[in-house]
Amino acid sequence: MPIRLLPPNLVNQIAAGEVVERPASVVKELVENALDAGAGRVDVVLVEGGQALIAVADDGSGMAPEELSLAVERHATSKLDGDDLVHIRHLGFRGEALPSIGSVARLAVTSRPRGRDGAWSLSVEGGAKSEPVPAAHPFGTRIEVRDLFYATPARLKFLKTPRAELSVAIDVIERLAMAHPAVAFSLADGSRSVLRLAAQNGEAGAARLARLGAVIGRDFEANALPLAAERDGIRLGGWIGLPTFNRGTAAAQYLFVNNRPVRDRLVLGAVRAGYRDVLAHDRHPVVALFLDVPPDAVDVNVHPAKAEVRFRDGGLVRGLIVGAIRHALAGAGHRAASPGAIVASGPLGRGSAPGPLASGTSRYASPSALGLAARAQAPFPAPGPGLSEPLPGFDLPPSAPADAAPPEAADADHPLGAARAQLHETYIVAETPDGVVIVDQHAAHERLVYERMKAALADGGVASQTLLLPEVVDLGEAGAARVAERAGELAALGLAVEPFGPGAVVVRAVPALLGDCDAQGLVRDLADELAEWGTATVLGERLASVCATMACHGSVRAGRRLSIAEMNALLRQMEATPLSGQCNHGRPTHVRLALADFERLFGRR
Repeated sequence: MPIRLLPPNLVNQIAAGEVVERPASVVKELVENALDAGAGRVDVVLVEGGQALIAVADDGSGMAPEELSLAVERHATSKLDGDDLVHIRHLGFRGEALPSIGSVARLAVTSRPRGRDGAWSLSVEGGAKSEPVPAAHPFGTRIEVRDLFYATPARLKFLKTPRAELSVAIDVIERLAMAHPAVAFSLADGSRSVLRLAAQNGEAGAARLARLGAVIGRDFEANALPLAAERDGIRLGGWIGLPTFNRGTAAAQYLFVNNRPVRDRLVLGAVRAGYRDVLAHDRHPVVALFLDVPPDAVDVNVHPAKAEVRFRDGGLVRGLIVGAIRHALAGAGHRAASPGAIVASGPLGRGSAPGPLASGTSRYASPSALGLAARAQAPFPAPGPGLSEPLPGFDLPPSAPADAAPPEAADADHPLGAARAQLHETYIVAETPDGVVIVDQHAAHERLVYERMKAALADGGVASQTLLLPEVVDLGEAGAARVAERAGELAALGLAVEPFGPGAVVVRAVPALLGDCDAQGLVRDLADELAEWGTATVLGERLASVCATMACHGSVRAGRRLSIAEMNALLRQMEATPLSGQCNHGRPTHVRLALADFERLFGRR
């Protein structure tokens, strides 16, 4: 068959296959056009999930009749300054959306720019364009898409039910609404209003948080921590949920780069790493992260639907996100999610049992592990005047009677209050000036012991265990070079590696804390991680896993009776320890009940 040029209509239909995947794709492109036009309000209507009708109306700048004809031509856009594909500052820039939609559906565009007396309308059916005609319309633009995929019926069989397609469109609008809180959005299905988001005015941070609360839920507002960090011209802002405010999937993780909603594996991995010590492995945090990146440091032109980006320095972005999340969580101190939010988020981990061991770890009988445990067993410092005994770290002595120490006053200096009783030999009940705090003694003590073990590990360094027979690991030239370049960093974590000819390294020592570990598997994982992210976190994660399991098994257990002095010591240490609002597995360590909650239960208000 001879080579020939494809007809323009077929070219548009091929392009539509990349840009217009389903009704939600059309909604995304049209709403982005409205936002680029400076709209203050965007109204969307979907009938039969968008297959019968998609209508998007805005109050933006509008288009003159001569611009209407150009707007439905391929690669015609007003959003690029010259031929610069680097400094992109709009959501759209390719000029493909309208001609692609018009090639597979019946498209009608009606628009009136500000300052003009009348509006003009133009239609495109299956790629055939009409001439603009006068129409009645307020300032702004209205685009109607009817009979989606009528020109390519094979695509119809891949559409889901109208309800499912509507749900995907809602998610698209909500994500765009999060990035543009000053714009009002509405969505209807032809018979009822499905989504209505009022414009949020006022201070930018408060307006964005209010919009996030309207989309994610008001519980997020009450259980979110602000995030703000900057490094080398890259700014990170947004809010992250407390570890105890979590979900069973990553669907509630919203990521934006220069106000563009994206799904990026690097950012998702950084979020997971930031919550590593405070979240169960099968739970996912709720976050809304907004990255402001210089246009020349990010490429948004790597995916037809503009759903992915590529960073020039992925390691810098990852480090910024991980560091900012950990700093915000540490600043939260002993704070935990409200009781209603914890219940709403579903099961939290697997009880007090530790998570699965890291690959290659032993049962923690190595000399270094035992030494670290001994250092963590040192007694906690006395919590303050009026307490006769501090709470030991691992092996508690027989408890004193409950009345061995005088009762402590519940004052504002002690946010977690003063211990009053122990229930079922598991829960500590503390009185605060405005309510009650109930503490899970094992979960709370586990976090305290874990933080002390991490501090001891950092203070004394990671001891190495020299291998009797050094192991040679073949990694290929690129992998071996990456590992050899980071030999100094790995040595600080107890792993001694050296180059060993082309394409290989030799492992001479491993962290003693890991015991009899798989040195080859560990180094290969490190090489893969360095290739993908530019950083090596696998080794640190394995060390953290060992510490977490040791802390779990070494903490005071449920069923152990504590004296009032011991309970108060635990409370004071929780107040002084970062991340004490949840244990190492993500379970909440305490629940706070306000006095008003009790008054409602007894009909006092």
